[in-house]
Amino acid sequence: MNFTAIDFETATGYPHSACAVGIVTVEDGIITEEYHTLIQPPDNEYWYRNIMVHGIKPVETLNVPTFDMLFPEIRDRLFGRKIVAHNESFDRNVLMKTMSWYGLYYDELEIADRWECTCKIYRAKGYPKANLKYCSDRNGIQLNHHEALSDARACAKLYLLHDGQVKMRV
Repeated sequence: MNFTAIDFETATGYPHSACAVGIVTVEDGIITEEYHTLIQPPDNEYWYRNIMVHGIKPVETLNVPTFDMLFPEIRDRLFGRKIVAHNESFDRNVLMKTMSWYGLYYDELEIADRWECTCKIYRAKGYPKANLKYCSDRNGIQLNHHEALSDARACAKLYLLHDGQVKMRV
C-alpha cells in the first residue's frame, strides 16, 4: 500500500493561510518518510483563535519561507500520489487555495480531485465520534493534536489500520 498522508494548520480562517504542513509517505505499508515545515502565511497574519488551536505564533513564521518557496519540496512529496487526510475536504481546500494564492496550479500535482478521508472511513465503521483525537485514542495511536506532522502520522496509521496493514515503522 502506497500513499501520502497530509495535514495543514492555518493561520486564519482563510484557506490560503497555511502556516504548517506535515506530510507522511507510506511505501508498501510502511512509513518511509516524514516531512514537516512551518510556512509564513500571507502578510504573516494570524487570528487569535487559530493560535489557540495549534499554538503557532507569528514570531515563529516571521523568518520562514512562504508557501511558493517551499512548494518544490511539497510537490516532490505529493506528485502523482494517492493522498489521504483526516478531513480531506479541509486539507485539500487549503492546498488548492494556497497554491492558487501563489499562482500555482493544482493540476500539475497529478493527484485526485478528491482524496481518501480517514474521518469518513471511521464514521462509516460506526465510530460514535470520528475526529482525529477520538480515532487515534481508540486505536492506541499517539497524537499531539494540531501539530501538523503528528496529525499526518496519525492519519497515515489510521489508514493503514483500516486496510488491515500493521507494519508501522518509522
